[in-house]
Amino acid sequence: MVEPMNWISEVVRPKIKTLFKRETPENLWVKCPDTGQMVFHKEVEANHWVIPGSEHHLKMSASARLKMMFDEGTWIDVALPEVATDPLKFRDEKRYVDRLKDARAKTGLQDAFKIGFGRVGGLPMTVAAQEFGFMAGSLGMAAGEAFVRGAETALEKRTPYVLFAASGGARMQEGILSLMQMPRTTVAVRRLNAARLPYIVVLTNPTTGGVTASYAMLGDVHLAEPGALICFAGPRVIEQTIREKLPDGFQRAEYLRDHGMVDQVVHRHQLKETIARICGLLMDVRPAAPHRPRRRHPRPPEAKARRWIPPTR
Repeated sequence: MVEPMNWISEVVRPKIKTLFKRETPENLWVKCPDTGQMVFHKEVEANHWVIPGSEHHLKMSASARLKMMFDEGTWIDVALPEVATDPLKFRDEKRYVDRLKDARAKTGLQDAFKIGFGRVGGLPMTVAAQEFGFMAGSLGMAAGEAFVRGAETALEKRTPYVLFAASGGARMQEGILSLMQMPRTTVAVRRLNAARLPYIVVLTNPTTGGVTASYAMLGDVHLAEPGALICFAGPRVIEQTIREKLPDGFQRAEYLRDHGMVDQVVHRHQLKETIARICGLLMDVRPAAPHRPRRRHPRPPEAKARRWIPPTR
């Protein structure tokens, strides 16, 4: 015997459910890697990509770095030179040209560097930031040329040069040409030293490989964000090589500070103030104080007629 169909439960309710169905965006919430806490995406973005409560520092785009650093979030973009797109005609699972196209569409940048010139805490400054989202911020010919152009801009305008390093190392698709950028960037740093211009490096998570082995460790002052991984070879590779368990926190910013490789670990919210203060000291320049016009109070009429009379003996 066939049971009669319930019109209300099987016809009306499904239609009502589909009528009022709402789709939740995938990026509405951010999960903290340390505590598993779910935080509203807009709240994390407004907090400079630092998880409230746990203070975990998430990765930050190059454009967001520059906006955080420069006064009023405005700067002048430094034009970066063009280089050969695929000099080795490299191909693995995918053509190198196609990987570059995907990375450019994803980040809106031509390569893994963005450089700006403006004022930080009232001081003129040239700031470069590596974009980890562009092929893991890897160092290739374009990135090397960008770093050198940033150093040349600092030399031309006589400003400090500040670098936010974030990279997975040299770019394998460019072979020896990517490794050649290590000595080229070192020469650019030497030119800054000869001109007595400060070169400040901020090590962010992660800074590894050939970048750590070259310009990321040549700064006059090395700052680091909390919990940043800073190394040449990763801890997993080292453990497999020496067959020993590494100490807790090995190659993290706090461990390297305690062992003399990093000068100071600075919270992201205090980076701008710290860098402006350091550059002001090294350049022997104080940030200009805001102009405040003096108030002149009118003198009373009787004050003009007063005259000092010496006391009589």
